This record gives sequence, structure tokens and C-alpha cells, in this order.
Amino acid sequence: MKKPIRIGTRDSELALWQAHTVERKLNQLGYPTQIVAVKSTGDIILDVPLYELGITGIFTKTLDVAMIKGEVDIAVHSMKDVPTALPKGIVQAAVLERANVNDILVHKGSTDFLHDNGTIATGSLRRQAQWLHRYPNHNVTDLRGNVNTRLQKLKDNNWDGAVFAAAGLERINLLPENYINLDWMIPAPAQGAMVVVAMENDLYSLEALAKLNHAETELCTRIERQFLRTLEGGCTAPIGALATNIDGEIRFEGVLLSIDGKERIHIEKVMGTDEDAAEFGNKCANEVLNNGGTELMAKIKDQLKK
Repeated sequence: MKKPIRIGTRDSELALWQAHTVERKLNQLGYPTQIVAVKSTGDIILDVPLYELGITGIFTKTLDVAMIKGEVDIAVHSMKDVPTALPKGIVQAAVLERANVNDILVHKGSTDFLHDNGTIATGSLRRQAQWLHRYPNHNVTDLRGNVNTRLQKLKDNNWDGAVFAAAGLERINLLPENYINLDWMIPAPAQGAMVVVAMENDLYSLEALAKLNHAETELCTRIERQFLRTLEGGCTAPIGALATNIDGEIRFEGVLLSIDGKERIHIEKVMGTDEDAAEFGNKCANEVLNNGGTELMAKIKDQLKK
């Protein structure tokens, strides 16, 4: 009899949906499983903006520790929450097929504020910067918590709207009627993708998870995450990246902005047939750095220290 694979996950509704999705896929392949839910620091501390906590991988660290201690065998994450450098001994084992990559604006029925003054809520510096770049007269306020908590906070406050990842709301059937698709907003690197990690010496789990890997999504997210890693953005700097496969051609779009949205460095490129994905992401990032990105990243890091 095969041993159960213990699946570590955060305990939010969305995180549990993701874990159960992996569980179902493993069960269909004949692997028994067990869900182990834990609460992360990022879910507990909700009154401080993420960038002020200064912790890399705030939503993943608790599960990393549980895996290293042998309390769980694998962990399931929203890939955009995972640091580009994994802890020693932990490896990326599978990337599942990507869902909707877009951000959306959930509003309260009227969008008149888009043509005037408005207040938008988001806990993401990337979303904040891109919103202020497009709507410089608007105010952006911090919004933290899991998807359910953030939707409730939007109802309870007099904000005009809040920005969410479409995939999260779609996965747990919480997509409201009143929303706008923000197709102009470049998503976070790996947005819409789920990743499963395991210990590098756990050959049993690695073999099982390899069967779940979606090659195209793995390729595109590798480019995006290499772009992020080379820019040294971590989870805090206003960096967007999206690689897409269009008719067999990998197209990349990336952006780096100042926190107030006033400065913006944008790049679009097509990957050559002989290029390695990681090197392509690295090349795109270096082009941004050479085009003023080095100075802008230094300015962002200085602002975040204050």
C-alpha cells in the first residue's frame, strides 16, 4: 500500500481549494493523500501592509518550516506568493495549468469615479503603482486579508472599489456581478498559477508530482520569475510580468514602476527559438535595469526602509 502524501496548505478557503485540487489529481493517479492546514504569518497580521513586515515569503514560510520538520510532505501555493529563491532542501515539483492571469476591479455598481476622484483598495504595491500611473488623481488605501475578508472589507468601507486577482475569485465562485477586467494592468509574475513544492530528497513525492506538471505554464512562469529575481523585487516592489505562448511563440511583457506610479519602465519582447527561458527572463530584466531600472530599484528599496 502506498503511503499517504501529506499536503500542507494555508487554511483560507482559496488555499484549501488549491490543496484539494492537487489532492484530487493525485488521488486520480492512485496516490492516497492527507490535507494538513496551517495558518501563516501573512494571514494573522492583517493591520500592517505586507511590504512593512519585511519578510520574504510571508505566506509560504510557515509551510516551509513544516516541510523541513517533516510535518508535511508537500505544500501548495499560489505561485505569485512564492519567493524566487526557495529554502535549502525545498524544490519546485509541479506547476499546474494556469488559470485567468488578469486583475479585476470589484466596484459597487457605479464606475463614475473612474472619470473623477476615487478611492481604491489593494494590498499590492504593483497594483497600487499601476493604478496611480493610470489614475493619478485617485487615492489608494491598504487592503489585507484572504479573499473573503477583503470582499467583506470592501462592503464595509466607503471605498469605490478594490483590485483582486480574477483567478482567486473564480476558483471559489465569489466573482461578483460588479467588476471590470483590468486588461491594461500587467499581472504579478506567475499570477494565476499554482505551484507544488517538496523536499529535494523525497523521491516518492517528486515522482508523483511530476505527473501533474503543465509544461507550458512552467515555461512561462519560469521566465516571469527570472525577470523578477534579476530585478531583485522579492514580493514587494511594483513589478509586473507576463509571458504567453501565442501560436508557438513566447511573448513577454514586463514593467517596473515607482511606488507612486509616476515613473514607469516597460518592456515587450519575443523569445528567440534558441533562447533558454531563464536567460530570456534575465535578459529582459537587464534591459529594464539598463534603462533606468537600477536607479529606480534603489529608490524603491530606500523608500521601503523608511
